[in-house]
Amino acid sequence: MTDASPWAAGAAYIDGRFMPVGEAAIPITDWGYRRSDVTYDVVGVRDGAFFRLDDHVRRFRASMDSFRLRPPESDAAIKAVLHRCVALAGLRDAYVAMDCLRGRPPAGAPYHPAHARNYLAAFALPWISLVRPEVMERGAHLVVAETLRIPARSVDPRAKNFHWADLTRGQFEAHDRGADFCVLLDEDGHVTEGPGFNVFLVAGGRLATPDAGVLEGITRDSVIALCGELGLPVAVRPVAAAELRDADEIILVTTAGGVMPAARIDGRILGNDRPGPVYRRLHDAFWAKRAAGWHATPVDYAGA
Repeated sequence: MTDASPWAAGAAYIDGRFMPVGEAAIPITDWGYRRSDVTYDVVGVRDGAFFRLDDHVRRFRASMDSFRLRPPESDAAIKAVLHRCVALAGLRDAYVAMDCLRGRPPAGAPYHPAHARNYLAAFALPWISLVRPEVMERGAHLVVAETLRIPARSVDPRAKNFHWADLTRGQFEAHDRGADFCVLLDEDGHVTEGPGFNVFLVAGGRLATPDAGVLEGITRDSVIALCGELGLPVAVRPVAAAELRDADEIILVTTAGGVMPAARIDGRILGNDRPGPVYRRLHDAFWAKRAAGWHATPVDYAGA
C-alpha cells in the first residue's frame, strides 16, 4: 500500500459500509451529532495486535446498554469490523474507535429516542498518543481545575460518552495556566479523572487511584494488575485533592498512550521535575509485557 492510496490516512465503517476515513460522514440531523447521543470505546493496536480487544468490546456493549443503544451488529460482528478497518488501512500501530450513535425517529413516529434508529460507526487511524514525545520525556504539567466533573448520578462516567463540556472547560483552564492537562474533582472535592485518562498517585511507596466518578479504564485495570506483579501496594479508594497535590509521583494511564508521567501539579514540582521511579517501573513493565504478547489479539489482515 502506498501513501497515494485513499486508505493510507485510515479506514472507516458507518452503518454497514466501509470507506476511506476521509469519506466518512454522519447525517447532520442525527441525534448522535445534535444531542451527543452516542457512546464509544477505543482500542489500541501495537505491532499488528489489538490489546485486550474482548475487554474493550465488552465494555462498549455495557456502555451501549447503559444508554439504551442497540445497533444490529453482534459483538463478534463489531470485532470483525474493527479487524477490517485496521487491515484496509494496512496499519501495524493503530488507534481504533467504535461508536454507536442514535439517529432520528422515522417520519410519523413519536419524536422520542425510543423510536430512533441506532447504528455503528468505527475507524482506524495511525497510532495517536495523548502525550507528545517531549511531554513524555519531561512529564506532564497538570492543574486541578475549578470546573467540577459532571455528577455520576447525571451521566455515569463508567459508560464512555461525548459529554465532554466539563473536561473541555477544564482543558482551557489548564491552557490559560500554562499546563498540559487538567484533573477534575467531584462535588465532594475528590479526584476523578482527566480528559481521556485515569490518575494514580504515589505517596510513601504506595499507589492510589480514585474509586468513583471515573471511567473504569482498561489500562487502569492493567496497571493495577501490574502493581500486584511488581509488589507495589495499590488501593482503589477516594482520593482527596490535597493528596494529589502533595503526591510524590502522579501517573496518568490511557489506551492512547499507555502509562504516562506527570512532573508538576498546580505549579508544584514533583521529585526532580522529571518522571519518577515508580512510573518508570510501571511504564517499562507495561510495554515489555505488551511486546511479549500480553492480552494480544493479532489483526486479521487477510480478511481485508
